Amino acid sequence: MGKFAEMVPERVRALASYVPGKPIRQAEAESGVKMIKLGSNENPFGPSPLAMAAMAEATKSVHLYPDNDSVTLRERLAERHGLQPNQLIVTAGSTYLLDLLARALLSPGLNAVTSERSFIAYPIVTGSAGAALRQVPVRNDGFDLDAISDAIDSDTRLVFIANPNNPTGTMISARELDRFLDRLPENVVVALDEAYYDYAECLARERGVEYSHSVNYVRQERSVVVLRTFSKAYGLAAARVGYGMGPAELLNYVARLKSAFIVSSVAEAGALAALDDHEHYDKSMRNNSEQLPLMMRQLRELGYAPVESWANFIYIETGEDASTLGKRLQMNGVIVRPLTGSWGARTAIRMTVGSPEENRKFIDALKSVTSGAHAR
Repeated sequence: MGKFAEMVPERVRALASYVPGKPIRQAEAESGVKMIKLGSNENPFGPSPLAMAAMAEATKSVHLYPDNDSVTLRERLAERHGLQPNQLIVTAGSTYLLDLLARALLSPGLNAVTSERSFIAYPIVTGSAGAALRQVPVRNDGFDLDAISDAIDSDTRLVFIANPNNPTGTMISARELDRFLDRLPENVVVALDEAYYDYAECLARERGVEYSHSVNYVRQERSVVVLRTFSKAYGLAAARVGYGMGPAELLNYVARLKSAFIVSSVAEAGALAALDDHEHYDKSMRNNSEQLPLMMRQLRELGYAPVESWANFIYIETGEDASTLGKRLQMNGVIVRPLTGSWGARTAIRMTVGSPEENRKFIDALKSVTSGAHAR
């Protein structure tokens, strides 16, 4: 142990670091080939041109501190969702809001509940607050809400639900979630993580399924905080803008834990402009709706059984060590996300639905590095 070990609390020493998807520059340096990145569920078309222009204009004022409360964006989002501004909080990405919720609601002796094989930030934010995380087994590659309910006790304060789930892409229907919330104890808040809301809502409409009542929960003042982000559909992952919708009283407490000036004026300008660029948004949704079933079909033809996705990525059990497969794909110019380590899926990868050209390159690379006969 180093000399600081006794100074750092055990709960911090025990934490696993968040491991992001591999950056393109690093992968290209390792492999010596030009790379496409299909490992972090980013928008293949990048940010909106309107957002780019707005951010460029905003750089003229970077010598000034940003609005600490992102009032303009918060009011715009409140109007968009039919809520009051005090029912929203804007943060530096939705992952940061998960940390704020954990610090506001959890402490040693308390616990949070979620599913196995879900977003790897949940154990980190829970552990950093000194609480225990209960992870129930998956059912049909997704959340088992009955098991989640059974795992809740008098010391539970927070339930993390990713809908769609990351990394499996599975969805909980609006009716299923309604029933779950109807039996939720008073001592529990649900962090309803809808980072992939836009893709799920679009796919649900096309498939004739009712996806989400989340904003209604906020209007009804249920014990739910809904998390959304500008990182995925809006292509602003590096700008770091996310937001939450929930009970005004709770968000008031959560806001007290924010660091000052966490959302830059440049990022806020980009988010505001992105909301106005319907053409870019529609292009992103249309590409996902067209490419997702095509990719699913091609993967099945290669002998895989990908899980039906309600997002902009696909979960694939490969039948072999995912890290090894990921390295072979990288040598062929494609970055995917092996779901080893904290994800708990040693033989699975997650690939982003990219542009048509990127998706063709992925399939070609997969064919070249495998036998193409890995049934799930």
